[in-house]
Amino acid sequence: MRHFIVEIIYKAPIEKIEELTPIHREFLQTGYKAGMLLVSGPKVPRTGGIVIAKAKSMEELAEFFKNDPYAVNYAADYSFIEFNPKSHQKILKDWLE
Repeated sequence: MRHFIVEIIYKAPIEKIEELTPIHREFLQTGYKAGMLLVSGPKVPRTGGIVIAKAKSMEELAEFFKNDPYAVNYAADYSFIEFNPKSHQKILKDWLE
């Protein structure tokens, strides 16, 4: 598995983002249930969000996020940054391997 930071960059007004947030969070639950996502949340200030994820490839991850309600409604753009974790807390061992 490869590891990624996903940056979600809002491009819609915050009112539209707030309208979509509940279904966006429901969508993310499918990634958590599949073991693909580790943590997610809004940036401060609220101009987007950050997700820590793993996938077989960046293409697989990008395909997953194409179904995000933010993407479907043209409310956000996504940046995928691959990284290679070398150090981590012991509690992350199973998720990283």
